[in-house]
Amino acid sequence: MASKVEICGVNTSSLPRYKDKEMHDMLTAIKAGDMEVRDEFIRGNLRLVLSVIQKFSGRGENPDDLFQVGCVGLIKALDNFDMSHGVKFSTYAVPMIIGEVRRYLRDNNSIRVSRSMRDMAYKALTAKEALGGELQREPTIEEIAGNLGVRKEDVVLALDSIQDPVSLFEPLYNDEGDPVYVMDQIKDIKNTDARWVENLSLSEAMKKLSLREQHILTMRFFEGKTQMEVADEISISQAQVSRLEKNALNYMKKYV
Repeated sequence: MASKVEICGVNTSSLPRYKDKEMHDMLTAIKAGDMEVRDEFIRGNLRLVLSVIQKFSGRGENPDDLFQVGCVGLIKALDNFDMSHGVKFSTYAVPMIIGEVRRYLRDNNSIRVSRSMRDMAYKALTAKEALGGELQREPTIEEIAGNLGVRKEDVVLALDSIQDPVSLFEPLYNDEGDPVYVMDQIKDIKNTDARWVENLSLSEAMKKLSLREQHILTMRFFEGKTQMEVADEISISQAQVSRLEKNALNYMKKYV
């Protein structure tokens, strides 16, 4: 995506670059109603859209589609931008573009979320954009929840439910060596395949024992009882429990 010269019929290598002073003057003209300058301003900020959609590469989405969605976010940012706050346009526009792309990806996500949860998430995103326009910064969860009149926990839950899924094989870190993947950070070091096979073998070995031997081993190693407690429960001597336990364990070792 990053190396593509033409996207949606736009030759990215020929896109204009404007300095901050030029951007400010163009914004002033746009707010005064100059539509020709508006079109030129949008064209001059398409590089911003390109830089944002590169963050979403590798998801199997068509770059042209993401670019068009990003342009919608750019236009929304321009229409809602307030120059009186003294914030750079790019600072305000990038979150708007990212939000538009994420909304598109959510709507095309194969993972289904309940209607009520999705509605709450969209209301939270709408409130987030509106508050961002008023505050000229990223609103907090508390501010979004206050705007909607709901608990902040409900907002967090709703927004989390529509997050994009992450591949277990997505690289997190690579320092000129073997990359570290998401799976490496969350893998279960206890319940491994080897442990699963071992437990299966033990289970099968237990089935080869007599019912009395199974009962003794269950009480000793799964219920944590002493040999004396086992002896009292099944009405035999502690020496007999010890002998039966030892024989059963030896048989299981050979089987495993």
